Parts: sequence; structure tokens; C-alpha cells
Amino acid sequence: MNNPDFKHGVIEMAHGSGGRTSATLIESLFVRHFDNPLLQQGNDQAAFAVTSGRMVITTDAHVVSPLFFPGGDIGSLSVHGTINDVAMAGAQPLYLSAAFILEEGFPLAELERIVISMARASRETGIPVVTGDTKVVERGKGDGVFITTTGIGVIPDGIHISGHLARPGDAIILSGYIGDHGTAILSSREGLEFGTTITSDSAALHTLVAAMIEVAPDIRCLRDPTRGGLATTLNELARQSGVGMHIEEAAIPLRAEVRGACELLGLDPLYMANEGKLVCIVPQQSAGRLLARMHHHPLARQAAIIGHVTSDERNLVVMQTGFGGMRVVDWLAGEQLPRIC
Repeated sequence: MNNPDFKHGVIEMAHGSGGRTSATLIESLFVRHFDNPLLQQGNDQAAFAVTSGRMVITTDAHVVSPLFFPGGDIGSLSVHGTINDVAMAGAQPLYLSAAFILEEGFPLAELERIVISMARASRETGIPVVTGDTKVVERGKGDGVFITTTGIGVIPDGIHISGHLARPGDAIILSGYIGDHGTAILSSREGLEFGTTITSDSAALHTLVAAMIEVAPDIRCLRDPTRGGLATTLNELARQSGVGMHIEEAAIPLRAEVRGACELLGLDPLYMANEGKLVCIVPQQSAGRLLARMHHHPLARQAAIIGHVTSDERNLVVMQTGFGGMRVVDWLAGEQLPRIC
């Protein structure tokens, strides 16, 4: 079988036919770059031993535009985003599956670039892609490439982390700067120049979560503030737990470049997407030692306590502004920036 022309070729309908052309694409692209013992078995599924503890599964669809942006691309993003969703349960991610929907005419060179990036992220995190699927749609009925990833993980015995466990008095910790990913996508999509390059914060957070659990196994909630940003995440947790939230604007880590870009464009950084940050709710007595441990991890150098959980039947998130007033931080109405993940 002749290998695809990854320099000049494009996706053809035959690549999704299930025949010889499909098999050649799978072997020469996906199996070659994602190579691992489970994938090499060539089955339509991956079989693996189940360890002790509670299992976690999550599925994430990625439709980001543009496909390549400062600090990442749809390939690495699909790995990081799914690993993070597993990790937010306090779980150790184990395996990934990936499904690609490809548009007829999409350049094979760009597809290989995406797969190489995805494979690199998989190797760096230690979480292999062990099974997957590929489909092709007619020209004009897709947008280049969409990727859906599923992640499997296991929660260690004794760890119970869920969005419904926040209690009044708990501390709210944010792991670092907000808004980097959303601003990077916006600047790349619209060709905007802000005087400096703002890069996405896309990163896998499972090692940070593991380090946090070591010193604070009583963590109540973890959530990565992706679409809708910090504001939407806090509202989700407040409603899920039946509590309120009080945060301090001055305590929220925010790069000057991101603040400036949002002011210029009339956007609120509280609603800007993130792909390498987490929100943690933990009992006050554990907050100090947890924050100290986070500061020693490369993905949480700027971690900060940004507020506390309150008793509020309305489940409101309120913020003390830099001017000393109070503001209700409501749910995002509509879509501030579509197709960011």
C-alpha cells in the first residue's frame, strides 16, 4: 500500500471508506505517531486491567478555531482538556481514546502536524491514546478537523471530590492567571496585535492535582474554568452545592496584557476561557498548606486564595471590586467568544 503524500496530499472521501485507503492512513499516521502496546493490537477497542478505586470517564469534543494558536493547537488541546476533566475528580488519568472527523480537502500536512502535537502531549503527560476512530465528511460539511477525546482514570481510595461538596467558610483557590487561552485564541483568530504575544495556558493538570491531594486530601471541589471562564465555573459550583461565593477582584491573578486586551475589546476577563487553570474549594484549615504546596508546582506559581464560600439560598457569586463596591458576577449570557476549545 502506498503511503499518503503528507507534503502535498489532502483528505479524500476514500480515507473514510473503511477500505485500503483508510487502513493506510491509520497505519501511516495515527498508529505511527500514537504508537503504544495497546494500540498495536489493532482491535476496535482497548482492553486493560482495572485497578482498585472508583473509575472515572469523561468525553470532550474539540472544535477550536483557529486550529493552531499561540501556545498550542487542537491536537495538544484535546489531550490536555480531557486529562484535566478526569483529574478534576481527583483521579489519576490512565488512557485516552480519540475520534477524528475530517473534512474532504483538508491538507494532510496540517493533519499530520496536529497528530504529532497530540502524540507529543500524550507522551509528555504519560497518558497514551489506546484506541480511536476516523470519519470523513464531504467538502463544505465540516471545518477541517474536529476531535473528540474520551479519558479513563481511577480515583484513589479515600478521595471524595465533587462540585456538590462546597460548604460555607471554605476557601476558594485559583491556580494562576485567568484569560490567557481565550485572549490567545481571539488575537490569533482576528489577527489582533496587543504589543506582546499572549499565549494559551493549555496544560495537563493531573500532576498538580496529585500534589495538592498529597497535602490536602480533604479538598472538596475541583473544576477547570474553561468555557465561560472563572465566573461561570463559580456559578456552577455555587448552584451545585447550594451555597454562595464571595471573591475579591484584587486577589484574582490577571496578566496586565490580558487586562489591557479585554479593556480594549470591551470583554470581561472573568468570562474568558482557560485551559491550564483550576479552581479549588477546600476547608479553611487546609488552605494555607495547600497554597504553599501549589506554589512549588510549575503550573501554580501564581496560585492565590481569591475568596470564600458563603451561605446564600440564592447561590449568588459576588465580588468586591477594586473600587470597594460589590458586584454580582452572574452567569454568562450568550457566548462571549465561541469555539475556543
